[in-house]
Amino acid sequence: MLLQTKSTKEMRWLMDDLRCWILDIGFSSCFLILVPCPLYLVPCILLLVPFPLHLIFATMRILMVCLGNICRSPLAEGILQHKAFKAGLQWTVESAGTGAYHIGKAPHPLSIKVAGINGVDISRQRARQFVKEDFLHYDFIYVMDSDNYVDVKKISGKLWKEDKVDLLLNESYPGENRAVPDPWYGKEDGYHTVYDMIDKACDKIIEKYNVKSKKMSDV
Repeated sequence: MLLQTKSTKEMRWLMDDLRCWILDIGFSSCFLILVPCPLYLVPCILLLVPFPLHLIFATMRILMVCLGNICRSPLAEGILQHKAFKAGLQWTVESAGTGAYHIGKAPHPLSIKVAGINGVDISRQRARQFVKEDFLHYDFIYVMDSDNYVDVKKISGKLWKEDKVDLLLNESYPGENRAVPDPWYGKEDGYHTVYDMIDKACDKIIEKYNVKSKKMSDV
C-alpha cells in the first residue's frame, strides 16, 4: 500500500489515522516509513509494510468518564497519563463527564491538591461533556461507576460498543463492578481515598499492557 501527501498537515493526518497497534493485530503489525518523493517540493511517500511485533508506533487513546468531570475523571486522566509517560508509552489520556454541570471549569480544588501532593499536575484540565463521537475518537473508555456506564451507553446510541467500555476498578477487581465513590460532598480525606483507588487501577492498566506486549514480542 502506498499513499502520497503533498503537505505536512496531510501527512500528520494520515499518520494519525493509520496508527499501528500492538495489542489487537495478532502476529504481525506494520511499520511506517517516510520516504522523500521527487514529484513535489515538500512531499513524502507513506509506505505501509508488514513488520514483526517490535512496534515503532504504539499509540493508544483512553477516555476517563465520571459525572461532572471535575473530581474523579480528572484524577484518572492525570494519573494514567503520568504513568504512561513514565513508562515510555505514547498514550493520550483525556476525560469527560456525562453531565453538563461544569463545562469549561477546572478540576475541583481538592482533586488538584491531592494530585499535586502525589506529583501529578491536573490544574490545566478543563471539564467537558461526553459526546457519542467519543466512541470514534478513543480506543477505550473507563467509567467511574455503574451510573456513568448507563449514561455513556445512552448518550452513545448506535455508536455504543460494549467491548470498548468498562468500570475502572474492574482493572483492580475484575468482574466486581466496584465504583470509584464521588468525593464531591465529602472532605479532603475522601479525595485521598479516591486517588489511591484510581492509582492502583492505573498501575494494573500499565501492567496488563506491558504483559501483553512482552508475550507478543516473544512470539
